[in-house]
Amino acid sequence: MAARGGRGLVPLLAFLGVMAYSLSMAVVTPALALIQEGLHTTAAGAAWAITSMTLSAAVATPVVGRLGDLYGPRRVLLAVLIIATVGMVVAAAAGSLPLMLFGRMLSGIGGGVFPLAYTIIRDVFPPARTASAVGLMSSMLGLGGAVSWCLAGPIIDLLGWRWLLWVPVAGLVPGVLLAWWIVPASEPREAARVDWWGAALFAGWLVAALTALTEGMDWGWTSPGVLGLLGLAAVLAAAWLRVEARVAEPLVDLRLMRVRGVWTANAASLLSGYALMAGGLLFPLLVQLPASTGYGFGGTATQAALLQLPASIGMTAAGMTAGLLDRRIGSRLVLLGGAVLTAAGYAFVVVEHAAMWQLYVGGLGRGIGLGFAYAAVANLVVAAVPAGETGVATGINTLIRTVGASLGTQVSAVIVAGLPGERGFSAGFAVSAAVMVAVLPLALLVPRRGRRPRGGVAPRGQECRAAPVS
Repeated sequence: MAARGGRGLVPLLAFLGVMAYSLSMAVVTPALALIQEGLHTTAAGAAWAITSMTLSAAVATPVVGRLGDLYGPRRVLLAVLIIATVGMVVAAAAGSLPLMLFGRMLSGIGGGVFPLAYTIIRDVFPPARTASAVGLMSSMLGLGGAVSWCLAGPIIDLLGWRWLLWVPVAGLVPGVLLAWWIVPASEPREAARVDWWGAALFAGWLVAALTALTEGMDWGWTSPGVLGLLGLAAVLAAAWLRVEARVAEPLVDLRLMRVRGVWTANAASLLSGYALMAGGLLFPLLVQLPASTGYGFGGTATQAALLQLPASIGMTAAGMTAGLLDRRIGSRLVLLGGAVLTAAGYAFVVVEHAAMWQLYVGGLGRGIGLGFAYAAVANLVVAAVPAGETGVATGINTLIRTVGASLGTQVSAVIVAGLPGERGFSAGFAVSAAVMVAVLPLALLVPRRGRRPRGGVAPRGQECRAAPVS
């Protein structure tokens, strides 16, 4: 299998991750006002161009990861890329909001590229190279936003907002062909079955919960709609847990989620996702506020994007470096260092944000720290689970990161709205710093490299031969 993969496999997977998910997700943000005007809808309707893809990706990512574990990641990857590309074409060409939302929903399936990539990397590369490749893939999750803002101004001004939506398509069409040529095949598991009841219940409670979380500010956190969705999510989640505990081949093996190396990494992913998107809201908003406020910079959208660019480059470089550090000191210490650096970056801008260079310094520290943290949690999950569960385990980890990102956006917006003036931004930065401080005990709880379980969780009905988890 490794013979076909070749030297270009990891860069290709990273490119596909950016085009199929992170860039595709981000490109509509700079164009929301123009989408609202062009499709004759409301601001809330245009915002669903982001929400629909977020919900679709959240549901699809662990399900696609599981399908990759069962039927082989190459086969599922090609299907995911084709569906996502079709969705992007539909969204870019849509003449109405419902059609655009349908296309964005299909595009969200592209989020499954990440767990599939982790599975392919684990199958193809020796352990010495796995950590570097996983780290690079993880860092791609934060790159799309900065790239989209840098592309947005020239493309919208010269060609129009629809061409911004065509950018990921232009990358994915040759990307699909390269994936067919380069990505090696693997044998599917024998007698594999998909837990479709579990998948349906999982999708139901997740969509209900994330919709309530996304719309809470607009509808009101105590509105009948939000409370009803949360109640529905609770009922469906209880039913899902019951199904997963009883079926022979569950969508998500709940015993696996209790492994210490997995749950600590997932909790750290939730908090890291918060820290990423909190800064994604606070930094650009502060830059673009009028200078007459006394604390804003009166900057343009392009200046806000340029502020994010060094942080994104730092995040990518840190993700690549994390693999080398994993071999020397282990991902446990990489996560610890990433959390410290991210918290320090936020703590700096809590007290020093009167000049742009201060935002650049704090943002760069945040970006590098999150690059280490993102790579570390992905490597910890890959190392803690058996090979046949890599896709679903990393899919759940990516999903939890998405939930954290939604919380980061919503909570930061509430803080800025609730504390008028400069205090809102100082408080938002302080909360983000505190969130990353909370990652420190989780990093210390991660099993040391020599104590990680090697065998994982055995299939239901068989004796578990894994080393006990301390």
